[in-house]
Amino acid sequence: MALVVKNNMQAKNTLNQLNRNEKAMSKGLKKLASGMKINSAADDASGLSIAERMDVRLRSLEQDNANVQNGGSMLKVAEGAMSSTVDILKTMKEKVINAANDTNSDADRAIIQKEIDQAIDQIDDNANATYNGKLMLDGSCNDLVKPGEDGKGTYTHLTNQSFVEGTTDRTRLTNLKSGVGESLGILVGDTITVSYVKDGETQIKSFEVTKNMRFGDVFDWTPCSEDMTIQDFPDDRSKIGVDQFGNDVFTADRKEAITFRAKNGGVDGQISGLTICVSDNKGNLRKSANAVLDNFNETIRAQNPSPDNALVFQSGTKANDAIKVGFSDMRSVALGLKTPDGKTLNISTQANANAAINVVDTALQKVLDLQTKIGSVESRLDYTSSNIVVSAENTQSSMSVVRDADMAKEMTAYTKDNVLLQASQSMLAQANQNSSSVLSLLQ
Repeated sequence: MALVVKNNMQAKNTLNQLNRNEKAMSKGLKKLASGMKINSAADDASGLSIAERMDVRLRSLEQDNANVQNGGSMLKVAEGAMSSTVDILKTMKEKVINAANDTNSDADRAIIQKEIDQAIDQIDDNANATYNGKLMLDGSCNDLVKPGEDGKGTYTHLTNQSFVEGTTDRTRLTNLKSGVGESLGILVGDTITVSYVKDGETQIKSFEVTKNMRFGDVFDWTPCSEDMTIQDFPDDRSKIGVDQFGNDVFTADRKEAITFRAKNGGVDGQISGLTICVSDNKGNLRKSANAVLDNFNETIRAQNPSPDNALVFQSGTKANDAIKVGFSDMRSVALGLKTPDGKTLNISTQANANAAINVVDTALQKVLDLQTKIGSVESRLDYTSSNIVVSAENTQSSMSVVRDADMAKEMTAYTKDNVLLQASQSMLAQANQNSSSVLSLLQ
């Protein structure tokens, strides 16, 4: 090769290789320092986009898990309040059964009444349980309750499935049969007594059974006829009524049933503790008949209209990917134990105490329904948390495959680039030395 001094191409080529080796070593050093093989879009544009989306999902999943755990803590507070209310209602059941026993005088019942009043006040205190300042059990976090026919919400529905199919309000009392077709044994001359509680007042009426008296006739008296009516859906007698969402409600097995419905909607119109008792002409209770007649259970509870204020626990990475749970009103008024003006369940007489037994049972059913709902959501949140943890782990593993650097591989590459860089520097010095040899020709 000719000896030139203006364009030292050997040095130029060596410098180019030196720069390449220096850049490669710089990238390798950055990967080793960060632990990631993709540090910028220049390293791998599509890979960076994939990794960043995975990182967003990972951080979202971690927040979802925190949300779920906080939701579980909130539900535990509500469940604790419900457990206390259940304990109170158990005690109240004991008290009203005691008050229904005629070994007690009216003075004794007055003392028991004071205990009942205090227990009802505590139920209201339990309903004021809060989490982070948010009231949960006072009805403010309820699901949607549509206005209903009269704009007052849902109606109390009391349903009995213990009668033989074909039984209606027009069936004669003496022809009433149990679900297995056995006669209830009600005879002409027997006494049938109906009692229920509305607005804190216990309404009681007794009739002597006549030959042509029908089942519906037993409820044809004031104020009973003004407070409730027998539901009748001739096309489908398994239908009970309409729930808070406006959906039709049927018996669980889609078999016929007798259902009483309050005539007025909302909490103000609710009926509690429907009790029907039959005794013979000597005053002895007809227990077989009473076991069937006294089997009316609340299938739709009375609630005032409300918007959908159910609690939402965000548990997913997308909008509306959440778990909703509504808490119905657990205050004593909504449970039928107290009126809006403060009048509590009355057990001042044996008859009132007897009627109060079913009232407490109905209230207990409402509380247990909500407690079961809370418990099922708690269990679901536990499963959700476990699923989120697994999903986060898998997402992080996938992101690691895309973005994390293989340290052994990168260290090998860095060592190679470092050696090449030093070799390039040495060769650049040699190339410059070769050009300087031209000076010996000019002397």
